[in-house]
Amino acid sequence: MNSYTNTGKGYLFIVSGPSGVGKTVLCNAIVNRFAPAVVYSISTTSRAPRGGETDGQEYNFCSAETFEGAIKRNEFAEWAFVHGNYYGTPRQFLTDNLEAGRHVILNIDVQGAMKIRDEYPEAVMIFILPPTFEELESRIRKRNMDSEHSLQHRLENARKELGYQSQYHHAIVNDNLEMAKSELIKIFAGYISCEGSTSQA
Repeated sequence: MNSYTNTGKGYLFIVSGPSGVGKTVLCNAIVNRFAPAVVYSISTTSRAPRGGETDGQEYNFCSAETFEGAIKRNEFAEWAFVHGNYYGTPRQFLTDNLEAGRHVILNIDVQGAMKIRDEYPEAVMIFILPPTFEELESRIRKRNMDSEHSLQHRLENARKELGYQSQYHHAIVNDNLEMAKSELIKIFAGYISCEGSTSQA
């Protein structure tokens, strides 16, 4: 059970799940449904943009050296070294939006989620699951963006990440995308519609 008392600040929602489970599509659906009340926290990463990605939209891209400098200045609420690259959540973005009463959605891996939970214990945590591990592997292979070595590394990480499900307040199986969207929207609406009171989940 998660007890979240809103004191005029925005809600912080954490969405996690293994690579290829559909987190980004689901998070975009939430922003489209609830904007401008809900804003998407864009992570900073040291990896290179993939096809079609634009700086400031999917990620804020920077060099590893720039990222390491930001770490030293304590500019990240959380950061992790994943798949050979740095990923982090800018602290100032969270502070500015939550203090202004806007709700923030974070699409981050379980490493980052645990760190955010330590700093923001009131965060609402949502885990996205694949219907089966075999289906997850199929989805990742269909992306055709990774070498076999990289793909196997992602699958190994996915097995570990699935073990964190019990650390989250809500879990959604993304077997049917529209049904998963509907379920996620219902969860968000349950918290946001109770602003100024305590919501139980």
